[in-house]
Amino acid sequence: MPRCALIVAFALALSSAACSADDDAASRPVATRPVTSSPAAGPARIGCLASGDGFLRARVRGALDLDLEWRNDEMECTGGERPDGSGLRVSIAGPAQSDGRRLRFVFGIVGAHEGAPASGRPTNLTVIFEGERRLFATQGDDKCTVDTLTQQRTGPLGGPRRSWRVEARGFCIQPATTLNGDGRLLVTSFDFAGRIDLQDERG
Repeated sequence: MPRCALIVAFALALSSAACSADDDAASRPVATRPVTSSPAAGPARIGCLASGDGFLRARVRGALDLDLEWRNDEMECTGGERPDGSGLRVSIAGPAQSDGRRLRFVFGIVGAHEGAPASGRPTNLTVIFEGERRLFATQGDDKCTVDTLTQQRTGPLGGPRRSWRVEARGFCIQPATTLNGDGRLLVTSFDFAGRIDLQDERG
């Protein structure tokens, strides 16, 4: 992915969250640990899916070693078509911490289309540490693969807006890196149920 396109993707992924922290890209290896919920206090939210069955599980190794298990009510899910129309983009953020930090995954699934199942799809992956100004990206779709993808229509069936529950499973064989190449994260496996929302263009 060209550097300018990556920066645009970063800005879009951060559009729903504030990022205010020192510009420090250094990471420190830590012991492997399961990460579930420690959300910031605040009003109750619907979470990822109104049906309550959104989730993300991922095994991350490298600059940080994490075994993630996020549940629907602690997640924020958005998605739609990729900006270039080449597939679907699914964005999933985990629990918001009390200091505003949050971890977000953005999957760009090449060749996936609205409402259609898919398998063996090349995938671009971006991992964003919101509130820390840290970003790791595969900078291409040749390092990760979505093995299986299914979609189920949700919400009202009429009107210009269409929503789909998207469930996918996959893996990466090469790491996502920081823009200057000094940090690496390998997501050895992931599976999730998130959401995409599409809107008809009005002529």
